[in-house]
Amino acid sequence: MSILMHTNGPFERARHSSPRRDRAAARPAPAYLAMIKRFCLAALTVLAAGAALAAVIALKAALFFWVYHYY
Repeated sequence: MSILMHTNGPFERARHSSPRRDRAAARPAPAYLAMIKRFCLAALTVLAAGAALAAVIALKAALFFWVYHYY
């Protein structure tokens, strides 16, 4: 267990850690970007299919009410 523990105090930085902790400058891995792109394309496909289904239902309803309208 002593190999995993830091020899410094509990609030001191380890000797081998980098002096900067700026995470904003870190670049994401290409695999991570590909995963996000794949997820966005899948979500866009689902939304497009839902919109097409809603358009077909709306068209059928409009035709039904146009043919069977009552005065």
